[in-house]
Amino acid sequence: MEEKGDSTAYGVAFAGGGFDLNKFIRQPQTIVRGLSLIFSLVVFGTITNEGYINPPTSAQAHCMFNQNDSACHFTVAIGVIAFLACVVFTVLDIYLPFMSNAPDRKYVIMAELAFSGLWTFLWFVCFCLLASEWARTHVIIGIPLEAAQATIAFSFFSIATWVSLLF
Repeated sequence: MEEKGDSTAYGVAFAGGGFDLNKFIRQPQTIVRGLSLIFSLVVFGTITNEGYINPPTSAQAHCMFNQNDSACHFTVAIGVIAFLACVVFTVLDIYLPFMSNAPDRKYVIMAELAFSGLWTFLWFVCFCLLASEWARTHVIIGIPLEAAQATIAFSFFSIATWVSLLF
């Protein structure tokens, strides 16, 4: 009986093979990462485009979530970093079959898992923050309701996609 050794660790036995784009695109991890990329784009794009309004009492623009600018800044930061991470990890997933060094493959996979776990938690915090601030917001004319609701919904959907990247 042969035990698993370093030759099959982290897929090293498959290293050096050719890259099949069609197979790569159909992988569940690639599909979920693409969804995560789209969701993060929607979240930070919505906040940057429609997230700041001028209330009638002030000439300065404030965040639509209870005029808490920190909520919008946090959401944009989480969304932008998630977007960039999805791009980086997709490139690493493309490069992974060509890596023959088992420790390097291990570090890439562990980095993806650690980042996915951290970002799952941060998306949860982001969702809770936005939902809490939206519950406290006094709806006035000029607040884009659909944009606020889309931001909250897609931050919730992001939790699910980042959790699924852990498995």
